[in-house]
Amino acid sequence: MEETQKKSGFVNGFLNVIERVGNKLPDPVTLFAGFALLVVILSAVFSSLGVTVADPINEGETIAVKNLLSSEGILYLFESAVTNFTGFAPLGTVLVTMLGIGIAERSGLISAALRGLVTSVPRQLITAALVFGGVMSSMAADAGYVVLTPLGAVLFAGLGRHPLAGLAAAFAGVSGGFSANLLLTSLDPLLGGLTVEATKIFDPAYAETINYAMNYYFMIASVFLITIIGTLVTDFIVEPRLDKYEGTHKEEVDYLRPEEKRGLWAAFATMALTLVGLALLVVPSWGPLRAGEESFVNTPFMHVLVPVILLTFFIPGLVYGLITKSIKNDKDVANQLSDTMATMGSYLVLAFVAAQFVAYFAESKLGTVLAVKGAEFIDATGFNGFPLILTFIVVTGLINLFIGSASAKWAIMAPVFVPLMMSSGYSPELTQLVYRISDSTTNIISPLMPYFAIVIAFAQKYDKKVGIGTLISVMLPYSIAFTIFWVLMLFIWMATGLPIGPGSGVEYIRP
Repeated sequence: MEETQKKSGFVNGFLNVIERVGNKLPDPVTLFAGFALLVVILSAVFSSLGVTVADPINEGETIAVKNLLSSEGILYLFESAVTNFTGFAPLGTVLVTMLGIGIAERSGLISAALRGLVTSVPRQLITAALVFGGVMSSMAADAGYVVLTPLGAVLFAGLGRHPLAGLAAAFAGVSGGFSANLLLTSLDPLLGGLTVEATKIFDPAYAETINYAMNYYFMIASVFLITIIGTLVTDFIVEPRLDKYEGTHKEEVDYLRPEEKRGLWAAFATMALTLVGLALLVVPSWGPLRAGEESFVNTPFMHVLVPVILLTFFIPGLVYGLITKSIKNDKDVANQLSDTMATMGSYLVLAFVAAQFVAYFAESKLGTVLAVKGAEFIDATGFNGFPLILTFIVVTGLINLFIGSASAKWAIMAPVFVPLMMSSGYSPELTQLVYRISDSTTNIISPLMPYFAIVIAFAQKYDKKVGIGTLISVMLPYSIAFTIFWVLMLFIWMATGLPIGPGSGVEYIRP
């Protein structure tokens, strides 16, 4: 008993430290502003020291750090402020994508689709349906947390199972499987834009070859992996550990109403027709998005995925809203679009300071210098291959304990790790994939993840004693299992040489 208490005390103490340190971190906006200022100062220091490296692209040439505090550098800081922001790749991609997803979410389509999925499957498949639904909910980032997580608890309670096990299964799918999906989501262009910007630091020509679906094949396979592992962990580890639920809290399952069912069928039919229409633009040789290219990867379609995502969600969302009367006229559409953009205000501020940081990093050449120096160190120590990838996963996981936002972390890490991994022979596409795996698997045990407190509140309906330590102890088996099997699948994928997305391989090969 004492040993258990010691373990519990140590774990809770460790988590309390993480929570205190994380809460003391500045807001991401302040963090990026500080990083931008640090880059400016370091550029002056290293430039005065005459730091140079061999150009990894052009043999015989060298690259020197550019002083951003020189007269020329200061002029650049003022002249580039606006263009750094407007030219920031993730800015337009995220805003345009969210227009389509916003209509699908605010009309009620995504919420209804998730509820319909998990309330219409056989009893023996309810765990798998919850995890699968959670993974797929990443098409609308927040919907899974507020719809599926409490619904999972309600469904399990109604079946005589422990409600916290249902909550855990849904939370594992939503947060632990956040990067996986059968469809392209807003996360793909968001992270992809940052990856492109980071790639330009090391090889601008290669950056032109990257498409936002760079991890798509791997993430499709990941949906089934996470569903299977999440189901097994729930049924054989988490639920048996929770014992029998003795509480009295009961809730009614919110089943789909007739008009919602009609709206869903119409939305699915509309989505199918939309996809057929898009296919006609790219599959035939005469298709305007095919442009006569023999290889599908080289078609313009691969570079216009953002408006494709917009149409794929906007049109079905509009149809659903018209049928269920959540959209009555064009003013409702405009208001829902406006409401969606209103929620992006904090992102716009973050994008401005992040854009300056990324631009300063590239202009000063600190990114290239750091990548080359890092590659030289790796070569000297012989530390490469899988050990390097595992180290990157661990570093990402540790950072995720303190910074919850996937885009904020990647905006900080991409300018450093993408060039470094390229100099070690790994493609930017693979580096982004490794980041997505590590970020997702540690989301469910990060106390500073924005929805962590909300999930605790849902759990406390059934057990008032649930706190941070309790929830993490419940979710830790998912995090460990997801990490082990996802990384194992990654290494097998790499060993077979399969592409991880359209035109995206594991190795960095100069165009």
